[in-house]
Amino acid sequence: MQYTIGYLTVRNGSLNLQQEKQQTKSTAYDGIFRYICPTNNKTTMITRRLNTLHILCVGILFLVTGCASDSIKSGYIEVDNGSLYYEELGKGEPIILIHGHSLDHRMWDTQFEVFAKQYRVIRYDSRGYGRSSQQQEGYQFTHAADLVKLMNALHIDKAHIVGLSMGGFIGADMLGYYPERVKSAVLASGNIRKSPGPSTPMDEEEATRREQEIAELKAKGVDVMKREWFEGLMNSGGTQRERMREPLWQMISDWSAWQPLHKEARVIIGLDAYAALKEKCPKVPVLLIAGNAPGNRYAEHPDILNYLPNGKQIVLDDCGHMLNMEQPEAFNAAVMEFITK
Repeated sequence: MQYTIGYLTVRNGSLNLQQEKQQTKSTAYDGIFRYICPTNNKTTMITRRLNTLHILCVGILFLVTGCASDSIKSGYIEVDNGSLYYEELGKGEPIILIHGHSLDHRMWDTQFEVFAKQYRVIRYDSRGYGRSSQQQEGYQFTHAADLVKLMNALHIDKAHIVGLSMGGFIGADMLGYYPERVKSAVLASGNIRKSPGPSTPMDEEEATRREQEIAELKAKGVDVMKREWFEGLMNSGGTQRERMREPLWQMISDWSAWQPLHKEARVIIGLDAYAALKEKCPKVPVLLIAGNAPGNRYAEHPDILNYLPNGKQIVLDDCGHMLNMEQPEAFNAAVMEFITK
């Protein structure tokens, strides 16, 4: 007996059947199910079988997801000279997750659905990473300004900001330049980056130095650089670090490595944000999270806390730089406890 093999896709209550050789491109769906049906010359026989399959798959979908409205939404938001890819899940107060350098929205896989049980959670790819548009050498923008545009497009006035590493830099930039858009902030393994901001463009001397660094990197090989970067992150971890090896390497392997191969503009506001932070001393609740594994370094009292009257730091034992991936249970508990207070 011959069989027809294909897929049943459920999108916002609509059902679509496709044979396996056909493909449909979609960034968001409510459910997709594989089907196998006997091929029969009698059209009515096939129709009956597929109609039965429709009903069965809809039932499975509602048992698994509860309802179609709980599905992941995704899309692109236009920003100046580019676009940002984002995903959204859940209802309630918004939480925005900001990934680290060389990574993308997938680093939040162990937080996204957990937080969405109580909150509206948005994770996105910063410009130059993941599915978002690539950066352009010489074009000045900031990741914080991109984030504000994302919030505006999604009709979010204020949000809980959760960032790690570079995501922590961006979160700190938000506190300095856009504190009125931040309901609370969790900055893990990174806060204010004390590097020149947009007010101090790259001069000729720095440009020459970067050109030399780029030439050296090309001579060494991007793959070698990626492997060294990955091993550094792994070596910072504690006894549970192996659980993150595969997903961490997958993201770094997929990374375009545009940033180390080009003269990047001042995309982190850095010292400019630090000056603004000192002046404003925002009263936004802020939680810094660090890990104290032997291979990881952190400041016992970060300078930023001097200008955050409602800021504090906690330290996770036996944990390195990639806190949320290495110990998601401890990280999630700390974030939820802080945000819900």
